[in-house]
Formats: sequence, structure tokens, C-alpha cells
Amino acid sequence: MDFESFTLLAATDDLGVEPAARADADGLELRMDFADEPLAQLDAYDGDLPILVTNRPTWEGGEAADTAGRLDALETALEHDAVTAVDLELAALEGAGDHDAGRVADAARDRGASVVVSTHNFESTPDREAIVSRLERACAHGDVGKMASTAHSPDDVLAMLGATRELTAEGEQVATMCMGAAGRHSRAVAPVYGSRIGYAPVDPADATAPGQYDLATLRTLVGQLQSDA
Repeated sequence: MDFESFTLLAATDDLGVEPAARADADGLELRMDFADEPLAQLDAYDGDLPILVTNRPTWEGGEAADTAGRLDALETALEHDAVTAVDLELAALEGAGDHDAGRVADAARDRGASVVVSTHNFESTPDREAIVSRLERACAHGDVGKMASTAHSPDDVLAMLGATRELTAEGEQVATMCMGAAGRHSRAVAPVYGSRIGYAPVDPADATAPGQYDLATLRTLVGQLQSDA
């Protein structure tokens, strides 16, 4: 995955959804922190779609303990040919926790895999200037800077879209979205402004973040909006 154009990922903790995802997804995001035996799933995987692996720690909204084992699992996952991208937290790369997340980024680059550097705000959305600043830091560490924040108003979404457009115009690769009811439409609209990655479950009951559309719906919405842009 090079993310040079919009990439829609089926977000899942079960690689068995791959056949159902093929019609609409460009790849899978395996949430290792939610999954049962994720490394065994990767060993058994024989699907067609490439995989981005995420192993989110509890301090960034996931379920993985902040131990060296979390990063070890990501490094092991990168040994699989189907894994062509990894998600790492900006805070981890900037020193949060007691472990060297940079070694996972190095391992990814050694294997030709992309590095998505993510940051989240589950309480609110900062102003546009703060969003740009955080995304610039993320882009400095990886191939794509990703930010998800919680929107409480249309103004929050406008701040995120404006930052997305600004950085895209400067040549950065960013992935942006607003979580929650007020921000749900951003998942369909942000790609028009340059966001490079979308996330959606095959089954809406399996959403991994607040406000996600199901995969088929998001593919349709993004396709319609991009054709009108």
C-alpha cells in the first residue's frame, strides 16, 4: 500500500472477512489488539487483499497493554508478505511508553512497507492550526499522517477538512476523519479534500470506532462524491 490515492480499508479483527470485503475494499486493517490470535490468523491468511496492521495501546483507545510485546507482535506481523503497512502512534514515536516504537518503523521500511503515524482525540477536535501542527509531526515520522478526532459541531469538521486540504496542497499524505455523530459525514467527505485512507467494517455491527459507515456504504459515498468533485 502506497496511499498515493484514496485507499479504503476494511477494519476488522478477523481476517476471515476478506472474501466479503473484496468487492469494496482496497485492503484490510487488522486490529491486532481486538483479535484472537492475530499472528496465527496472519500465518493462515491466503486472501488477495493487502493488510495494514494496528496494535493499539490502551492509552490511545485500543486494548493492547503497553509492553514490548505489543511492538514485538507488530514486527513479527511485518514478516508476512501480505502485510504491506503498519500503523504506529505518534505519541509512541515521540517517546510515550517505555519501548522503542521506532524499531517497528525501521522494520517496516526494511521490508518496503508503508508507515501510517496516527494520533487521536476522543474528547474533542482542536482548531485548524493545531490539527495542522499535529499532522505535520505525524508526517515527519511516517509515510502518512493520520488524525481522528471527536466532532461536536460542523465547525469541528470544517477545521479538520481545512487542515486536510492545506496539507494535501503542500504535498503531504494525510488521512483524516472526525468521530461521533457530528463528524460521521467527514468519513465520506474528507477524501474529496485529500484524505488518503478510509476505514469501515464489512458489517456495521463490527465498527472499531464511533461513527463508522459500513464498507459498502462508504465505498458508494466516496465514489459518488469523488466523481462530482
